[in-house]
Amino acid sequence: MSIFWNPDLTHLSPYVPGEQPKHDKLVKLNTNESPYGPSPKALAAIAQSNTDGLRLYPDPDAKELKQTIAKHYGLDANQVFVGNGSDEVLAHVFLGLLKHPKPLLFPDITYSFYPVYCQLFGITYQTVELDSQFAISLDDYVTRSKELGGNGGVIFPNPNAPTGRALSRSAIEDFLGKNTQSPSSFRISPTASTLSIANCLVLPIKPLRWIANLPFI
Repeated sequence: MSIFWNPDLTHLSPYVPGEQPKHDKLVKLNTNESPYGPSPKALAAIAQSNTDGLRLYPDPDAKELKQTIAKHYGLDANQVFVGNGSDEVLAHVFLGLLKHPKPLLFPDITYSFYPVYCQLFGITYQTVELDSQFAISLDDYVTRSKELGGNGGVIFPNPNAPTGRALSRSAIEDFLGKNTQSPSSFRISPTASTLSIANCLVLPIKPLRWIANLPFI
C-alpha cells in the first residue's frame, strides 16, 4: 500500500491531539468545549433550518453568514473568510499566504499543528523561544527578522497554546510598527479567547498583512 503514498508524506510527523478522556461529564476546556451548551437561539435556528432544503448545497460563498459576522464585528463582508472549522482556515492561510523565501516564524512552544502544516506544504520555518516566564516576546521576533533580513510571516495563538499567556493589543500594535523587514503576513490564531481577537480587529494593516481567525460566534 505504501507505493501509493505521496513521498512528501512519508517523513511527515503527524499532529498528535492531547489526551481525550472518555468521560460523559468531563468538559475539555483545552479544546474549547463549552460547559454551557448551545444557545437556545442556536438550537431554534438549527430546528428552523431542518427542512427539505438540506438536500441542496448551501451558498458556496456563505454570503449571509459573512454579512452577519461582518456586522457583528464592524467589518466589511469582503474582510470575512468562512471555512469548515479553524483547521481548514489554517490550511488555507499556510498554503496561500505563508510560503515565501524567508522562513515563517512562530513560538517554540505553541499550537502543534503549525510545524505539521509547514512540513505538508513545504514551508520553511524557524521557532522563536518563549521567555523565562513562558510568554511570547515580540522583540525577539523583530531581532530574528533583522538577523534573517526579513521573514515569511509571523503566526501565533493569542492566548498562546498551551501556556495560556496572552499579549495585549498595545503590544501587538507596537510589533506591527517594528516588523518592517518584509511585507510578511501576521496572523493571530485564537485559542480560548474571542475577546483577544475582537480587540485586535481595528489594528492597522500596514506594514504587515494580518489575519485574525475568529471562532464561531
